[in-house]
Amino acid sequence: MSLQAASRWLWSSAIQQTAKCLAVGGSSCLEINQPAGVFGRRLQQQDFCSGAAANSSKGPSPHNSGDDASDAASTSGRHAEGPSSPHSLQGILKYLPKAAVPYAQLMRLDKPIGTWVLAWPGFWSITLAAEAGHLPDMKLLVLFGLGAVLLRGAGCTINDIWDRNLDKQVERTRSRPLASGALRVHHAIGLLGAQLLLGLGILLQLNDYSKVLGASSLLLVGTYPLMKRFTYWPQAYLGLTINWGALLGWAAVQGTCNWSVVLPLYAAGINWTLVYDTIYAHQDKRDDMVAGVKSTALLFGDRTKDWLSGFATASTLGFTMAGAAAGCAWPYYVGVGGAAAHMAWQIRAVNLDNGKDCMEKFVSNKWVGAMVFAGGLGGQLLA
Repeated sequence: MSLQAASRWLWSSAIQQTAKCLAVGGSSCLEINQPAGVFGRRLQQQDFCSGAAANSSKGPSPHNSGDDASDAASTSGRHAEGPSSPHSLQGILKYLPKAAVPYAQLMRLDKPIGTWVLAWPGFWSITLAAEAGHLPDMKLLVLFGLGAVLLRGAGCTINDIWDRNLDKQVERTRSRPLASGALRVHHAIGLLGAQLLLGLGILLQLNDYSKVLGASSLLLVGTYPLMKRFTYWPQAYLGLTINWGALLGWAAVQGTCNWSVVLPLYAAGINWTLVYDTIYAHQDKRDDMVAGVKSTALLFGDRTKDWLSGFATASTLGFTMAGAAAGCAWPYYVGVGGAAAHMAWQIRAVNLDNGKDCMEKFVSNKWVGAMVFAGGLGGQLLA
């Protein structure tokens, strides 16, 4: 079997198995049984798609990595997610045909931070792999950007299929398309299939090495939701998953991986994820403790800022090593310095006992990725 055929088979098998599971109700194949809350209600699965963790007066919920500061919750409660009327539509939703709005909500197109943190590692890697004195391959940047939108949207779609019955019971999530009845499960499965097929189409535009490397990330994607049940380090596993683009971007340009560049870049991304997702996890630490859901926020406790400082330092070191191995000029290190300063500001300023502030700091991480990318552009052009 050729590399191209192998990658196509892996991706197609994943699509078929997911469709079979979701067609029989989702929960029997994919949903993790959650520990009961203090009121006996099952708790919502951790999710990197939603804007904030589900919560209501009926009981606690495990934390979910979020999307938008407007979804941030204080310790006293959370407002409903998603618009309740056409007049409350925000962002891109205001410009879409009415029939398309629930599909866009299912993909969280109005909450782009999840897409940004997924896209940046690939953008960094493509930029560092560019020939000295030249701009990065714009076609690859576009493909990776579209891929981030599609794969993030597919993950959110799966999450909402799994949790559609639970979402009806939670004030913040009851207006989601499946929970509210705006869409039926077969609509969501159709959207999921379309997203995965389009993602496969993007993957097949890459070289054979990248096809196999990209398809191999499905193992991480498929097992990530399990981690919070078995380890206090689900944020580290998320880092392994969401920063895969640091490996794939270089491979897409060069046809192989220069490990002296991509490994420190990958490590830098993982440590960055540990910074922002631990901050995020603190907004639900009390509920997580009751629910029995594990996180680095609970593991680190009062020493969280010390740990985050270590991760930020390791991230900065990884970015620096990757730039040196790639032969970047001085603008790259200016960008890395800006990213380091931003992480230091987050760690110093965040109030880990204020859910709204944790969410705002989390969302601000799009600028960390942007500064590294901008530095990479300048560093390669002047190399």
